[in-house]
Amino acid sequence: MLALAGCGQKAEPAASRFKNLHGMDFSDQDVRRDFALTDPQGRTRTLTDYRGKVVMVFFGFTQCPDVCPTALYRATQIRKALGKDGEQLQVIFITVDPERDTPEVLDKYVTAFDPGFVALYGTPEQTAATARNFNVFYQKVPTGSSYTMDHTALSFVFDRHGKLQLALQHSQSVDECVDDLRQVFALA
Repeated sequence: MLALAGCGQKAEPAASRFKNLHGMDFSDQDVRRDFALTDPQGRTRTLTDYRGKVVMVFFGFTQCPDVCPTALYRATQIRKALGKDGEQLQVIFITVDPERDTPEVLDKYVTAFDPGFVALYGTPEQTAATARNFNVFYQKVPTGSSYTMDHTALSFVFDRHGKLQLALQHSQSVDECVDDLRQVFALA
C-alpha cells in the first residue's frame, strides 16, 4: 500500500458498519485484543470469559482524581439508559497502577460504582503487555512524595463474540455512548 501511495493512488477506507458513530470505529481491525489478568478473588480472567455479553474495557487507577471516576460513573448511567440491554453490558476496569491497586482496593473501588463491574490487575509486566496489546499509553508522573498516572482515556467496546468494535471517547455524553452501544448490541 505504501508503494501505491507513492504513485498517487489512495487506498479507500473500509466502509464502516456503524451509522453516525460518536466514538472511534475499530470494526475493520483484525488485531486480536485480549488480556489474561487476575480479578480480586484471585481468578485469571480473559475476554473469552465474557462471551455472549458486550464488553466495555477501561484502563485506569483507583487514585485517579477525575477521569477514572467519571468514566465509571458514566458507565453506570449507560447501563441504566440501555434498559434491559444494560444487563448484558460487562464493564471491566483494568488498573495501570498495580503497585497501589491491591485486589481489595480495586474490588471496593469498582463495586462502589456497580456491583456487576469487574476489576482486573496483573504484575507490572502483565500490565505493560496488556496495555501494549490495546495500544494504551500510561506512565507514572511524580507529584511531590507520591505519583499520579497519565493514561489513555478510552473505553474499548467488544461485541458478544469478543471482537473489538469501537472505542468510546472520554468526551462523549451518556446519550452518545448509548447510541454507539446500541449499534454494537444490534450486531449478530
